Amino acid sequence: MTYCLGILSKEGVIGLADTRITTGSDTTTAKKIYTVNREKHAFFIMTSGLRSVRDKAITYFNEVVESKEANFTKLYQATNKFAEQLRLVSGEDKQSLFESGLDFDLHAIIGGQLENDKEPKLFLLYPEGNWIEISKGTPYVIIGNAGFGIPILKRSLTYESSLEFGLKSGFLSFDATRISANDVAYPIDTVVLRKDEYELIDKRFEEKELGHIAEYWNNRLKEGIDALPAISLKKALVKDDTELSIV
Repeated sequence: MTYCLGILSKEGVIGLADTRITTGSDTTTAKKIYTVNREKHAFFIMTSGLRSVRDKAITYFNEVVESKEANFTKLYQATNKFAEQLRLVSGEDKQSLFESGLDFDLHAIIGGQLENDKEPKLFLLYPEGNWIEISKGTPYVIIGNAGFGIPILKRSLTYESSLEFGLKSGFLSFDATRISANDVAYPIDTVVLRKDEYELIDKRFEEKELGHIAEYWNNRLKEGIDALPAISLKKALVKDDTELSIV
């Protein structure tokens, strides 16, 4: 499993991904974010699924990017081109994977801004090659191990949130997943693209760099729970409601 998060903000887009690769009982570390960074042409692809499918599709797509065929000027066109490569890999490998007891599985988050995009875009691509655009109403998407990290995003994040706020919420979403799932772990990679700047900022973080944030959040969460104005809940602790003291 994996954890990849894409965030859409009025200020730009964010990608955040863990790096753990699990093969049977073996675990390794590998980058899950592919980037293209050119003049007025910047985007990233994050993937979740079979690593062999991912590597083959990315290799095919990279050849397209480096060739004269790479004439797309909007992000949806780049997404369509990557989808073509994914369908090509499906035609080559899907049957043999099925015969080996494996599903053809690759989800991708594609985010960025090309020269004819009025603003940064974010897309979710399915294994079949079809996609949806992430909207301002729900400006984030997770692929891989999604369940544990969703609540903090739902409670905190909007399209109006700054990139800095998005990074903080995204890290807490990752941290909630990390402590709940053995197949998601440090280090984490981030990629940030500010609106109309066309330059990706690509970073990697180890646990020793971010562990203090998780510790701070844990302590504040405990303090917040302890301070909750929950007089009504105290009814569960007493036999007679008259024993409740109003504080």
